[in-house]
Amino acid sequence: MSKFQTSIHEYLETLPLQTFNRLYQKPATCLAIFRLLPPLGKQIIMSSLYVDAPIPVADMKLWFKESTGLAKHKEAMQRLKALNIFADERGNYTMNATFLEQFRNALTGGGNSLSFGLATSTPDKHHVDIAFLDDYATKQWEAILHFMVGTTEGRPPCKGVLNLLGRSGLMTGGPDTPQSDSMDARDFANQMARQDFGVPKITHKGFQFLLQDINTQVWAFLLQYLNMAESLNMDLVEVLTFFFQLGSLELGNDYSSETLTPTQTHLLEDLKAYGIVYQRKRGSRRFYPTRLATTLTSGTPVLLGSHTNPTKLAATAAARKAEEEEEDDHGFIVLETNYRIYAYTDSPLQIAVLNLFVHLRDRFPNMVTGVITRDSIRRALSKGITAEQIITYLTAHAHAQMRKNSPILPLTVVDQIRLWEIEKNRLRPVASWLYSQFNRQQDFESTFEYASELGVVLWSNQKRRMLCVSTEGHQAVGAYVRKLITKHREQQGQQAQQHQQHQHQQQHVTSVAS
Repeated sequence: MSKFQTSIHEYLETLPLQTFNRLYQKPATCLAIFRLLPPLGKQIIMSSLYVDAPIPVADMKLWFKESTGLAKHKEAMQRLKALNIFADERGNYTMNATFLEQFRNALTGGGNSLSFGLATSTPDKHHVDIAFLDDYATKQWEAILHFMVGTTEGRPPCKGVLNLLGRSGLMTGGPDTPQSDSMDARDFANQMARQDFGVPKITHKGFQFLLQDINTQVWAFLLQYLNMAESLNMDLVEVLTFFFQLGSLELGNDYSSETLTPTQTHLLEDLKAYGIVYQRKRGSRRFYPTRLATTLTSGTPVLLGSHTNPTKLAATAAARKAEEEEEDDHGFIVLETNYRIYAYTDSPLQIAVLNLFVHLRDRFPNMVTGVITRDSIRRALSKGITAEQIITYLTAHAHAQMRKNSPILPLTVVDQIRLWEIEKNRLRPVASWLYSQFNRQQDFESTFEYASELGVVLWSNQKRRMLCVSTEGHQAVGAYVRKLITKHREQQGQQAQQHQQHQHQQQHVTSVAS
Protein backbone atom coordinates (compact mmCIF):
# COMPACT_ATOMS: atom_id res chain seq x y z
CA MET A 1 0.00 0.00 0.00
CA SER A 2 1.02 3.60 -0.45
CA LYS A 3 2.59 5.45 2.42
CA PHE A 4 0.13 6.93 4.89
CA GLN A 5 0.87 10.64 5.38
CA THR A 6 -0.71 13.12 7.79
CA SER A 7 1.56 16.17 7.49
CA ILE A 8 1.14 18.68 4.67
CA HIS A 9 4.63 20.01 5.48
CA GLU A 10 6.27 16.68 4.66
CA TYR A 11 4.37 16.49 1.39
CA LEU A 12 5.21 20.03 0.28
CA GLU A 13 8.91 19.53 0.99
CA THR A 14 9.00 16.74 -1.62
CA LEU A 15 7.80 18.98 -4.45
CA PRO A 16 10.24 20.36 -7.06
CA LEU A 17 11.05 24.05 -7.49
CA GLN A 18 8.95 24.32 -10.68
CA THR A 19 5.84 23.22 -8.79
CA PHE A 20 6.48 25.77 -6.03
CA ASN A 21 6.88 28.57 -8.58
CA ARG A 22 3.45 27.71 -10.01
CA LEU A 23 1.90 27.46 -6.55
CA TYR A 24 3.31 30.79 -5.45
CA GLN A 25 1.63 32.56 -8.36
CA LYS A 26 -1.57 32.64 -6.28
CA PRO A 27 -1.71 35.06 -3.31
CA ALA A 28 -4.10 32.74 -1.43
CA THR A 29 -1.58 29.88 -1.65
CA CYS A 30 1.24 32.05 -0.31
CA LEU A 31 -0.92 33.18 2.60
CA ALA A 32 -2.04 29.60 3.35
CA ILE A 33 1.53 28.26 3.44
CA PHE A 34 2.54 31.21 5.62
CA ARG A 35 -0.24 30.35 8.09
CA LEU A 36 0.99 26.74 8.25
CA LEU A 37 4.51 27.79 9.28
CA PRO A 38 5.74 27.77 12.91
CA PRO A 39 5.87 31.18 14.66
CA LEU A 40 9.60 31.70 14.12
CA GLY A 41 9.28 31.02 10.39
CA LYS A 42 6.51 33.59 10.17
CA GLN A 43 8.63 36.13 12.03
CA ILE A 44 11.57 35.66 9.64
CA ILE A 45 9.33 36.19 6.60
CA MET A 46 7.66 39.31 8.02
CA SER A 47 11.04 40.78 9.01
CA SER A 48 12.41 40.19 5.49
CA LEU A 49 9.28 41.05 3.50
CA TYR A 50 10.25 44.62 2.60
CA VAL A 51 14.01 44.16 2.57
CA ASP A 52 14.79 44.46 -1.13
CA ALA A 53 18.46 43.45 -0.94
CA PRO A 54 19.69 39.94 -0.09
CA ILE A 55 20.29 39.45 3.64
CA PRO A 56 23.75 38.20 4.66
CA VAL A 57 23.64 35.03 6.73
CA ALA A 58 25.81 36.63 9.41
CA ASP A 59 23.42 39.60 9.70
CA MET A 60 20.34 37.40 10.11
CA LYS A 61 22.06 35.47 12.90
CA LEU A 62 22.28 38.77 14.82
CA TRP A 63 18.47 38.75 15.04
CA PHE A 64 18.63 35.81 17.45
CA LYS A 65 20.24 35.10 20.76
CA GLU A 66 23.17 32.74 20.89
CA SER A 67 22.91 29.03 21.73
CA THR A 68 19.18 28.14 21.80
CA GLY A 69 18.14 31.06 19.57
CA LEU A 70 20.57 30.15 16.80
CA ALA A 71 19.54 26.50 16.94
CA LYS A 72 15.88 27.46 16.46
CA HIS A 73 16.88 29.86 13.68
CA LYS A 74 18.72 27.07 11.86
CA GLU A 75 15.72 24.77 12.16
CA ALA A 76 13.33 27.45 10.89
CA MET A 77 15.56 28.31 7.92
CA GLN A 78 15.79 24.65 6.95
CA ARG A 79 11.99 24.53 6.78
CA LEU A 80 11.82 27.75 4.74
CA LYS A 81 14.49 26.54 2.32
CA ALA A 82 12.72 23.18 1.95
CA LEU A 83 9.59 25.10 0.92
CA ASN A 84 11.67 27.16 -1.54
CA ILE A 85 10.71 30.40 0.19
CA PHE A 86 14.36 31.25 0.89
CA ALA A 87 17.55 30.28 -0.89
CA ASP A 88 21.12 30.45 0.39
CA GLU A 89 23.23 32.01 -2.38
CA ARG A 90 26.88 32.86 -1.71
CA GLY A 91 26.36 33.52 1.98
CA ASN A 92 23.18 35.55 1.46
CA TYR A 93 19.53 34.65 2.08
CA THR A 94 17.27 35.54 -0.85
CA MET A 95 13.49 35.25 -0.76
CA ASN A 96 11.71 33.59 -3.69
CA ALA A 97 10.71 36.46 -5.99
CA THR A 98 7.33 34.95 -6.89
CA PHE A 99 6.45 34.26 -3.26
CA LEU A 100 7.60 37.74 -2.26
CA GLU A 101 5.42 39.49 -4.84
CA GLN A 102 2.27 37.43 -4.31
CA PHE A 103 2.52 37.39 -0.50
CA ARG A 104 2.72 41.18 -0.56
CA ASN A 105 -0.41 41.18 -2.73
CA ALA A 106 -2.16 38.88 -0.26
CA LEU A 107 -1.43 41.28 2.61
CA THR A 108 -2.20 44.52 0.73
CA GLY A 109 -5.16 43.30 -1.34
CA GLY A 110 -3.41 43.57 -4.69
CA GLY A 111 -3.02 41.04 -7.47
CA ASN A 112 -5.64 38.51 -8.57
CA SER A 113 -8.48 38.56 -6.03
CA LEU A 114 -10.03 35.41 -7.56
CA SER A 115 -7.42 33.29 -5.81
CA PHE A 116 -9.42 33.88 -2.61
CA GLY A 117 -12.63 32.71 -4.23
CA LEU A 118 -15.40 34.70 -5.89
CA ALA A 119 -18.32 35.49 -3.62
CA THR A 120 -21.68 35.27 -5.39
CA SER A 121 -23.31 38.58 -6.23
CA THR A 122 -26.92 37.38 -5.93
CA PRO A 123 -28.61 36.02 -2.79
CA ASP A 124 -29.16 32.29 -2.57
CA LYS A 125 -32.82 31.23 -2.55
CA HIS A 126 -31.79 28.13 -0.61
CA HIS A 127 -29.36 29.84 1.74
CA VAL A 128 -28.02 27.70 4.60
CA ASP A 129 -26.64 28.91 7.90
CA ILE A 130 -23.55 27.89 9.87
CA ALA A 131 -25.50 25.46 12.07
CA PHE A 132 -26.67 23.60 8.96
CA LEU A 133 -23.14 23.47 7.56
CA ASP A 134 -21.78 22.13 10.86
CA ASP A 135 -24.49 19.49 10.94
CA TYR A 136 -23.79 18.50 7.32
CA ALA A 137 -20.02 18.32 7.85
CA THR A 138 -20.47 16.28 11.04
CA LYS A 139 -22.80 13.77 9.38
CA GLN A 140 -20.54 13.30 6.36
CA TRP A 141 -17.29 13.01 8.32
CA GLU A 142 -18.65 10.85 11.12
CA ALA A 143 -20.20 8.53 8.53
CA ILE A 144 -16.66 7.75 7.37
CA LEU A 145 -15.40 7.22 10.92
CA HIS A 146 -18.39 5.04 11.84
CA PHE A 147 -17.77 2.90 8.78
CA MET A 148 -14.15 2.47 9.83
CA VAL A 149 -15.08 1.21 13.32
CA GLY A 150 -17.78 -1.06 11.92
CA THR A 151 -20.95 0.68 13.07
CA THR A 152 -24.02 1.42 10.96
CA GLU A 153 -24.49 5.01 12.09
CA GLY A 154 -25.51 7.15 9.10
CA ARG A 155 -25.19 6.32 5.43
CA PRO A 156 -22.28 4.20 4.16
CA PRO A 157 -19.51 6.09 2.34
CA CYS A 158 -19.49 6.47 -1.42
CA LYS A 159 -17.10 4.69 -3.77
CA GLY A 160 -14.64 7.59 -3.77
CA VAL A 161 -14.27 7.37 0.03
CA LEU A 162 -13.80 3.60 -0.17
CA ASN A 163 -11.04 4.15 -2.72
CA LEU A 164 -9.16 6.41 -0.33
CA LEU A 165 -9.67 4.05 2.61
CA GLY A 166 -8.21 1.23 0.56
CA ARG A 167 -5.32 3.15 -1.01
CA SER A 168 -4.20 4.66 2.29
CA GLY A 169 -4.27 1.31 4.10
CA LEU A 170 -6.73 2.55 6.74
CA MET A 171 -8.96 -0.43 6.06
CA THR A 172 -8.54 -3.88 4.62
CA GLY A 173 -10.90 -6.47 3.21
CA GLY A 174 -12.76 -9.29 4.92
CA PRO A 175 -11.14 -12.59 5.88
CA ASP A 176 -12.53 -14.39 2.84
CA THR A 177 -11.09 -11.92 0.40
CA PRO A 178 -7.71 -12.67 -1.20
CA GLN A 179 -5.28 -9.88 -0.61
CA SER A 180 -1.58 -9.30 -0.99
CA ASP A 181 0.67 -6.56 0.29
CA SER A 182 2.15 -6.35 -3.18
CA MET A 183 -1.26 -5.74 -4.75
CA ASP A 184 -1.48 -2.55 -6.79
CA ALA A 185 -3.16 0.24 -4.81
CA ARG A 186 -5.66 1.01 -7.57
CA ASP A 187 -6.71 -2.66 -7.86
CA PHE A 188 -7.13 -2.86 -4.11
CA ALA A 189 -9.24 0.32 -4.09
CA ASN A 190 -11.47 -1.09 -6.81
CA GLN A 191 -11.94 -4.26 -4.77
CA MET A 192 -12.83 -2.17 -1.71
CA ALA A 193 -15.67 -0.58 -3.69
CA ARG A 194 -17.14 -3.95 -4.72
CA GLN A 195 -20.13 -5.29 -2.83
CA ASP A 196 -18.62 -8.79 -2.66
CA PHE A 197 -15.37 -7.60 -1.09
CA GLY A 198 -16.34 -8.95 2.30
CA VAL A 199 -16.53 -7.09 5.60
CA PRO A 200 -13.81 -4.38 5.64
CA LYS A 201 -11.71 -4.22 8.79
CA ILE A 202 -9.84 -1.36 10.36
CA THR A 203 -6.04 -1.67 10.33
CA HIS A 204 -3.44 -0.42 12.79
CA LYS A 205 -3.04 2.63 10.54
CA GLY A 206 -6.79 3.17 10.72
CA PHE A 207 -6.81 3.07 14.51
CA GLN A 208 -3.89 5.50 14.60
CA PHE A 209 -5.95 7.68 12.25
CA LEU A 210 -8.83 7.69 14.76
CA LEU A 211 -6.46 8.92 17.48
CA GLN A 212 -5.69 12.10 15.54
CA ASP A 213 -7.61 15.37 15.75
CA ILE A 214 -10.10 16.13 12.97
CA ASN A 215 -7.83 18.61 11.18
CA THR A 216 -5.06 16.01 10.92
CA GLN A 217 -7.57 13.42 9.73
CA VAL A 218 -8.83 15.75 6.98
CA TRP A 219 -5.30 16.51 5.79
CA ALA A 220 -4.53 12.77 5.77
CA PHE A 221 -7.44 12.26 3.40
CA LEU A 222 -6.47 15.21 1.22
CA LEU A 223 -2.84 14.09 0.99
CA GLN A 224 -3.96 10.65 -0.11
CA TYR A 225 -6.20 12.35 -2.66
CA LEU A 226 -3.13 14.18 -3.97
CA ASN A 227 -1.35 10.86 -4.46
CA MET A 228 -4.39 9.52 -6.27
CA ALA A 229 -4.61 12.69 -8.38
CA GLU A 230 -1.06 12.13 -9.65
CA SER A 231 -1.95 8.61 -10.78
CA LEU A 232 -5.05 9.99 -12.55
CA ASN A 233 -2.96 12.64 -14.37
CA MET A 234 -4.77 15.51 -12.65
CA ASP A 235 -2.97 18.84 -12.40
CA LEU A 236 -1.36 18.69 -8.97
CA VAL A 237 -0.95 22.47 -8.74
CA GLU A 238 -4.66 23.09 -9.40
CA VAL A 239 -5.63 20.56 -6.73
CA LEU A 240 -3.29 22.07 -4.12
CA THR A 241 -4.34 25.59 -5.04
CA PHE A 242 -7.98 24.72 -4.46
CA PHE A 243 -7.19 23.14 -1.07
CA PHE A 244 -5.39 26.30 0.03
CA GLN A 245 -8.14 28.48 -1.41
CA LEU A 246 -10.74 26.67 0.70
CA GLY A 247 -8.70 27.46 3.81
CA SER A 248 -9.01 31.19 3.10
CA LEU A 249 -12.78 31.25 2.60
CA GLU A 250 -15.25 32.49 5.20
CA LEU A 251 -17.62 30.11 6.93
CA GLY A 252 -21.28 30.77 6.13
CA ASN A 253 -20.68 32.55 2.82
CA ASP A 254 -21.45 31.04 -0.58
CA TYR A 255 -18.98 31.22 -3.45
CA SER A 256 -19.27 30.87 -7.20
CA SER A 257 -18.13 27.64 -8.84
CA GLU A 258 -18.03 29.19 -12.33
CA THR A 259 -14.43 30.40 -11.89
CA LEU A 260 -13.14 26.90 -11.12
CA THR A 261 -11.14 24.91 -13.65
CA PRO A 262 -12.48 21.53 -14.87
CA THR A 263 -10.05 19.78 -12.50
CA GLN A 264 -11.27 21.83 -9.55
CA THR A 265 -14.91 21.27 -10.52
CA HIS A 266 -14.31 17.51 -10.43
CA LEU A 267 -12.49 17.96 -7.13
CA LEU A 268 -15.47 19.86 -5.72
CA GLU A 269 -17.70 16.83 -6.32
CA ASP A 270 -15.31 14.57 -4.41
CA LEU A 271 -14.94 16.96 -1.47
CA LYS A 272 -18.70 16.94 -0.95
CA ALA A 273 -18.46 13.29 0.11
CA TYR A 274 -16.02 14.23 2.89
CA GLY A 275 -18.20 17.07 4.21
CA ILE A 276 -15.55 19.67 3.33
CA VAL A 277 -17.89 21.64 1.04
CA TYR A 278 -21.67 21.76 0.63
CA GLN A 279 -23.41 22.03 -2.73
CA ARG A 280 -27.18 21.70 -2.93
CA LYS A 281 -27.11 19.69 -6.15
CA ARG A 282 -24.64 18.55 -8.74
CA GLY A 283 -23.77 21.31 -11.20
CA SER A 284 -24.95 24.13 -8.92
CA ARG A 285 -23.29 27.48 -9.57
CA ARG A 286 -22.48 28.08 -5.91
CA PHE A 287 -21.00 26.15 -3.01
CA TYR A 288 -20.47 26.65 0.72
CA PRO A 289 -17.23 25.78 2.56
CA THR A 290 -17.83 23.99 5.85
CA ARG A 291 -15.81 24.30 9.02
CA LEU A 292 -13.63 21.41 7.83
CA ALA A 293 -12.51 23.60 4.92
CA THR A 294 -12.10 26.98 6.61
CA THR A 295 -9.85 25.55 9.34
CA LEU A 296 -7.48 23.73 6.96
CA THR A 297 -4.75 26.37 7.28
CA SER A 298 -5.90 28.29 10.35
CA GLY A 299 -3.93 26.22 12.86
CA THR A 300 -6.99 26.00 15.15
CA PRO A 301 -8.75 22.71 15.96
CA VAL A 302 -11.91 21.78 14.08
CA LEU A 303 -14.81 22.16 16.49
CA LEU A 304 -17.72 20.16 15.16
CA GLY A 305 -20.68 19.30 17.32
CA SER A 306 -22.52 15.99 17.11
CA HIS A 307 -25.53 16.11 14.84
CA THR A 308 -27.44 14.15 17.49
CA ASN A 309 -27.22 17.10 19.87
CA PRO A 310 -29.09 20.19 18.55
CA THR A 311 -27.94 22.30 21.48
CA LYS A 312 -24.30 22.05 20.44
CA LEU A 313 -25.19 22.97 16.88
CA ALA A 314 -26.87 26.16 18.00
CA ALA A 315 -23.96 27.17 20.24
CA THR A 316 -21.52 29.81 19.13
CA ALA A 317 -18.01 29.02 17.94
CA ALA A 318 -16.50 30.45 21.12
CA ALA A 319 -18.69 28.31 23.34
CA ARG A 320 -17.87 25.20 21.33
CA LYS A 321 -14.17 25.98 21.57
CA ALA A 322 -14.34 26.28 25.34
CA GLU A 323 -16.27 23.04 25.57
CA GLU A 324 -13.77 21.20 23.34
CA GLU A 325 -10.82 22.50 25.35
CA GLU A 326 -12.50 21.32 28.54
CA GLU A 327 -12.97 17.84 27.07
CA ASP A 328 -9.33 17.79 25.98
CA ASP A 329 -8.22 18.78 29.49
CA HIS A 330 -10.39 16.30 31.39
CA GLY A 331 -11.21 13.43 29.05
CA PHE A 332 -14.01 10.98 29.71
CA ILE A 333 -12.45 7.58 30.55
CA VAL A 334 -11.97 6.17 34.04
CA LEU A 335 -9.95 2.93 34.22
CA GLU A 336 -9.72 0.93 37.46
CA THR A 337 -7.15 -1.63 38.56
CA ASN A 338 -9.78 -4.38 38.17
CA TYR A 339 -9.84 -3.64 34.39
CA ARG A 340 -13.28 -2.00 34.55
CA ILE A 341 -13.85 1.09 32.38
CA TYR A 342 -16.34 3.92 32.86
CA ALA A 343 -16.68 6.22 29.84
CA TYR A 344 -18.66 9.43 30.41
CA THR A 345 -19.77 10.03 26.84
CA ASP A 346 -22.88 9.78 24.69
CA SER A 347 -20.99 9.94 21.38
CA PRO A 348 -21.77 6.86 19.25
CA LEU A 349 -18.36 7.23 17.61
CA GLN A 350 -16.41 7.22 20.87
CA ILE A 351 -18.43 4.24 22.09
CA ALA A 352 -17.71 2.40 18.83
CA VAL A 353 -13.98 3.07 19.21
CA LEU A 354 -14.05 1.71 22.77
CA ASN A 355 -15.90 -1.35 21.52
CA LEU A 356 -12.82 -2.21 19.44
CA PHE A 357 -10.86 -3.26 22.53
CA VAL A 358 -13.34 -3.18 25.44
CA HIS A 359 -16.11 -5.64 26.30
CA LEU A 360 -18.99 -3.19 26.85
CA ARG A 361 -21.59 -4.24 29.41
CA ASP A 362 -23.95 -1.38 30.33
CA ARG A 363 -25.05 1.77 28.57
CA PHE A 364 -26.67 4.78 30.20
CA PRO A 365 -27.77 8.15 28.73
CA ASN A 366 -24.38 9.76 29.38
CA MET A 367 -22.11 6.84 30.28
CA VAL A 368 -21.08 3.34 29.23
CA THR A 369 -19.34 0.72 31.33
CA GLY A 370 -17.21 -2.21 30.27
CA VAL A 371 -14.20 -4.31 31.10
CA ILE A 372 -10.89 -4.97 29.37
CA THR A 373 -10.49 -8.71 28.90
CA ARG A 374 -8.02 -11.02 27.25
CA ASP A 375 -10.52 -11.77 24.48
CA SER A 376 -11.31 -8.10 23.82
CA ILE A 377 -7.62 -7.22 23.54
CA ARG A 378 -6.91 -10.22 21.30
CA ARG A 379 -9.82 -9.15 19.10
CA ALA A 380 -8.25 -5.71 18.75
CA LEU A 381 -4.81 -7.20 18.10
CA SER A 382 -6.24 -9.40 15.35
CA LYS A 383 -7.42 -6.21 13.59
CA GLY A 384 -3.89 -4.82 13.55
CA ILE A 385 -4.32 -2.53 16.56
CA THR A 386 -1.24 -2.55 18.78
CA ALA A 387 -1.08 -2.53 22.58
CA GLU A 388 0.78 0.78 22.51
CA GLN A 389 -2.02 2.38 20.49
CA ILE A 390 -4.62 1.20 23.01
CA ILE A 391 -2.58 2.56 25.91
CA THR A 392 -2.07 5.87 24.08
CA TYR A 393 -5.80 6.19 23.43
CA LEU A 394 -6.69 5.50 27.07
CA THR A 395 -4.09 8.02 28.25
CA ALA A 396 -5.17 10.73 25.81
CA HIS A 397 -8.83 10.44 26.87
CA ALA A 398 -8.30 9.85 30.59
CA HIS A 399 -10.68 11.64 32.96
CA ALA A 400 -9.49 14.64 34.99
CA GLN A 401 -9.50 12.59 38.19
CA MET A 402 -7.18 10.03 36.60
CA ARG A 403 -4.78 12.74 35.42
CA LYS A 404 -4.05 13.53 39.04
CA ASN A 405 -2.39 10.10 39.34
CA SER A 406 1.18 9.33 38.36
CA PRO A 407 1.25 7.35 36.18
CA ILE A 408 -2.17 8.15 34.74
CA LEU A 409 -3.19 4.55 33.96
CA PRO A 410 -2.91 1.67 36.46
CA LEU A 411 0.36 -0.14 35.83
CA THR A 412 -1.24 -3.54 36.34
CA VAL A 413 -3.62 -2.92 33.44
CA VAL A 414 -0.94 -1.41 31.19
CA ASP A 415 1.47 -4.30 31.79
CA GLN A 416 -1.25 -6.90 31.23
CA ILE A 417 -2.27 -5.34 27.90
CA ARG A 418 1.36 -5.56 26.76
CA LEU A 419 1.62 -9.14 28.01
CA TRP A 420 -1.47 -10.13 26.04
CA GLU A 421 0.15 -8.68 22.93
CA ILE A 422 3.38 -10.60 23.60
CA GLU A 423 1.35 -13.75 24.13
CA LYS A 424 -0.32 -13.36 20.75
CA ASN A 425 2.90 -12.50 18.98
CA ARG A 426 4.93 -15.44 20.28
CA LEU A 427 4.79 -16.94 16.82
CA ARG A 428 4.93 -14.83 13.71
CA PRO A 429 5.25 -15.96 10.09
CA VAL A 430 8.40 -14.99 8.22
CA ALA A 431 8.93 -15.60 4.51
CA SER A 432 11.88 -17.96 4.10
CA TRP A 433 13.45 -20.76 2.05
CA LEU A 434 14.15 -24.29 3.33
CA TYR A 435 17.18 -26.31 2.18
CA SER A 436 17.15 -30.03 2.99
CA GLN A 437 18.13 -33.48 1.68
CA PHE A 438 21.88 -32.82 1.76
CA ASN A 439 23.64 -36.04 0.72
CA ARG A 440 26.77 -35.34 2.75
CA GLN A 441 27.24 -33.79 6.18
CA GLN A 442 30.19 -31.87 4.77
CA ASP A 443 27.96 -30.14 2.20
CA PHE A 444 25.45 -29.12 4.87
CA GLU A 445 28.14 -27.71 7.15
CA SER A 446 29.75 -25.81 4.29
CA THR A 447 26.41 -24.28 3.26
CA PHE A 448 25.56 -23.45 6.88
CA GLU A 449 28.88 -21.65 7.37
CA TYR A 450 28.40 -19.65 4.18
CA ALA A 451 24.83 -18.60 5.14
CA SER A 452 25.97 -17.69 8.65
CA GLU A 453 28.64 -15.39 7.24
CA LEU A 454 25.92 -13.64 5.25
CA GLY A 455 23.72 -13.39 8.34
CA VAL A 456 20.66 -14.93 6.66
CA VAL A 457 20.20 -18.09 8.77
CA LEU A 458 16.76 -18.23 10.44
CA TRP A 459 16.81 -21.84 11.68
CA SER A 460 18.90 -24.97 11.28
CA ASN A 461 19.01 -28.64 12.33
CA GLN A 462 22.34 -30.40 11.88
CA LYS A 463 21.06 -33.90 12.64
CA ARG A 464 18.37 -33.70 9.95
CA ARG A 465 20.58 -31.57 7.66
CA MET A 466 17.94 -28.83 7.28
CA LEU A 467 18.64 -25.13 6.85
CA CYS A 468 16.16 -22.21 6.70
CA VAL A 469 17.34 -18.85 5.28
CA SER A 470 15.63 -15.50 4.71
CA THR A 471 14.29 -14.42 1.33
CA GLU A 472 17.09 -11.85 1.06
CA GLY A 473 19.75 -14.55 1.31
CA HIS A 474 18.01 -17.15 -0.86
CA GLN A 475 19.64 -16.05 -4.10
CA ALA A 476 23.20 -16.11 -2.73
CA VAL A 477 22.75 -19.39 -0.80
CA GLY A 478 20.99 -21.00 -3.75
CA ALA A 479 23.86 -20.07 -6.05
CA TYR A 480 26.32 -21.54 -3.54
CA VAL A 481 24.34 -24.80 -3.36
CA ARG A 482 24.17 -25.01 -7.15
CA LYS A 483 27.97 -24.67 -7.29
CA LEU A 484 28.28 -27.54 -4.83
CA ILE A 485 25.95 -29.68 -6.93
CA THR A 486 27.87 -28.86 -10.10
CA LYS A 487 31.16 -29.62 -8.36
CA HIS A 488 29.87 -32.98 -7.12
CA ARG A 489 28.60 -33.91 -10.56
CA GLU A 490 31.96 -33.09 -12.08
CA GLN A 491 33.71 -35.17 -9.41
CA GLN A 492 31.30 -38.05 -9.95
CA GLY A 493 31.86 -37.83 -13.69
CA GLN A 494 35.63 -37.89 -13.24
CA GLN A 495 35.37 -40.83 -10.82
CA ALA A 496 33.11 -42.71 -13.24
CA GLN A 497 35.55 -42.03 -16.08
CA GLN A 498 38.51 -43.20 -13.97
CA HIS A 499 36.58 -46.31 -12.95
CA GLN A 500 35.82 -47.14 -16.57
CA GLN A 501 39.48 -46.62 -17.52
CA HIS A 502 40.57 -48.88 -14.65
CA GLN A 503 38.16 -51.61 -15.71
CA HIS A 504 39.32 -51.28 -19.31
CA GLN A 505 42.97 -51.66 -18.20
CA GLN A 506 42.15 -54.75 -16.13
CA GLN A 507 40.33 -56.31 -19.07
CA HIS A 508 43.31 -55.54 -21.31
CA VAL A 509 45.78 -57.11 -18.83
CA THR A 510 43.61 -60.23 -18.52
CA SER A 511 43.40 -60.67 -22.29
CA VAL A 512 47.20 -60.30 -22.66
CA ALA A 513 47.86 -62.82 -19.89
CA SER A 514 45.59 -65.35 -21.47
